[in-house]
Amino acid sequence: QVQLVESGGGLVQPGGSLRLSCAASGSFFSINAMGWYRQAPGKQRELVAAITSGGSTNYADSVKGRFTISRDNVQNTVFLQMDSLKPEDTAVYYCNLQTVLRNYWGQGTQVTVSS
Repeated sequence: QVQLVESGGGLVQPGGSLRLSCAASGSFFSINAMGWYRQAPGKQRELVAAITSGGSTNYADSVKGRFTISRDNVQNTVFLQMDSLKPEDTAVYYCNLQTVLRNYWGQGTQVTVSS
């Protein structure tokens, strides 16, 4: 059984920062990539950022220069440092683990950016 445990969401003012963490545990095959997606009310889930096992990163245009993804390959943990947050970043953020066989998802953590 694979588990993805997310933490770090919450309420922050515009311009503030949050750091999300996601720890993967259980039995799974080789990891291709880990990443973060988000889904705002009434919108489709979208990729925020992803990082491969080799360290290559990919970001949504809307977060480039503000968000930074990193990972600890030994602990199978992925982090998302979110700076200069905007109200439009408000969403439920989901951790994603991509292996050679399938994708796994976390339960989601709410991020709300509001004054």
